[in-house]
Amino acid sequence: MLLKSIALAASVAGVLATAPAASAASSQASNEAWPPGNCPQGTFCIWPNWDHPAEGPTATPSLVTTTEWSGNVPAFNFYNRTSRNAEITWSYNYLGTQLSGAICARPGGGDLYVPMFATKVSWQPRTC
Repeated sequence: MLLKSIALAASVAGVLATAPAASAASSQASNEAWPPGNCPQGTFCIWPNWDHPAEGPTATPSLVTTTEWSGNVPAFNFYNRTSRNAEITWSYNYLGTQLSGAICARPGGGDLYVPMFATKVSWQPRTC
């Protein structure tokens, strides 16, 4: 019985050891964090939470824009489906302290690491 358990553990470890390599190869080929899902070509999209199936985000975005934008929308991840770099200005309340900053969003997908609010999207001529 112990021998069967060891054999089973070894086979599971072997499968797990090969899985990351296959996953890394496919993500390097596409060079994107995830597919654009329901973000139309030529737009910049922000979603309020993470709920991505394999084909990309399907939830209703909190923002879809083709132009520079300012306002206040919940934001967790984004997809820049343009050829330009964008800068996202954000705000976040951490235990009663208001924090703000900006992140450069190259074409493709990305996230803001924690749910926050996007307050501005502007196009950037510089590289990220």
